[in-house]
This record gives sequence, structure tokens and C-alpha cells, in this order.
Amino acid sequence: MEERIVEIMKVVFGETTINVNTIQENMEQWNSLNHLILVSELEEEFNVAFEPDEIAEMKSVKQIVFFVRQKLLL
Repeated sequence: MEERIVEIMKVVFGETTINVNTIQENMEQWNSLNHLILVSELEEEFNVAFEPDEIAEMKSVKQIVFFVRQKLLL
């Protein structure tokens, strides 16, 4: 799952250097529009829905993995 999330992020942000340690503040491409596109892609890929507060907290690959895992465990 972690690898799939990274692959989705690479496509959305057009950036090949994304890895599990990537954070929002270090990526110029990770702006508000691309963040919403990313959330939409993740929701579609994993068949989950995120709450607004969860979306706001998704500021790193690790946080995104955490939230996707939480949704899949429910």
C-alpha cells in the first residue's frame, strides 16, 4: 500500500523523487490544488472517504499512509 501511495503521488505531483520521507513543506508542487487532486485519487484507489480534518493533516507520506490504513481497518 505504501508503494502504491508513493506512485500515485509521483503521478499527481509530476515528481519522481517522492519517497516515504517526503513532506509537503519540501515540495513546491504540493500546493492546495494538487493536494485535493491527491486526496481524490487516494479515495478512488482505496475506496475510502476522508474527513476534512484528516485531509488537512495529510502533510507527509507517512501521515497519508497512516490515514489510509486507518480507513482500511474500519
